Amino acid sequence: MTALDAARRRRSRPLVTAAAPTTEELLPLIEGAATVADHGSLRPWRIIELRGSSRGRLGDALAAASGATGAGAAKIAAKPLRAGLLLAIVECVRPSPKVAPWEQEATAAGVGHLLSLLLDEAGWGVMWRTGPLTRTEEVRRMHSLADDEQLLGWLYVGGVPDEPNEAPKPRVDPREFLSTL
Repeated sequence: MTALDAARRRRSRPLVTAAAPTTEELLPLIEGAATVADHGSLRPWRIIELRGSSRGRLGDALAAASGATGAGAAKIAAKPLRAGLLLAIVECVRPSPKVAPWEQEATAAGVGHLLSLLLDEAGWGVMWRTGPLTRTEEVRRMHSLADDEQLLGWLYVGGVPDEPNEAPKPRVDPREFLSTL
């Protein structure tokens, strides 16, 4: 299969099973994702694995950040339990006279996207999740982020459930997005 075939086949999987790749299975995929364009080779990113009780701690931080109570807080707290593995994609801004912070964030986002493609290619279900609570102080503390780091979101990773009636992924007309100067 070509990279183009893999990209065309990729889709977000909002529902996954509890199965998840091991750390050892993740390492070569992260190595592959590290090949994204990276001006200055700053590697302005890192990835945090959240498994087991770490997902519950994230849920508690999300609920606290939301200010919700009762059933609303419980619903928010349960969100990280939708997958057996969450991979937090973190931008780490490095001091550089040549590479602006926005460009470093683009590199970190590129790593997250390429990693999601590689996980999909390896047979895992993946969905990149974000939201208004992603960069709250409670969530930041839970991830132990440094002052020069920002959370870009989480890849929810798990097994692909049986989907016999899966709808084809809608395609775009590339002519609508390509222009010439």
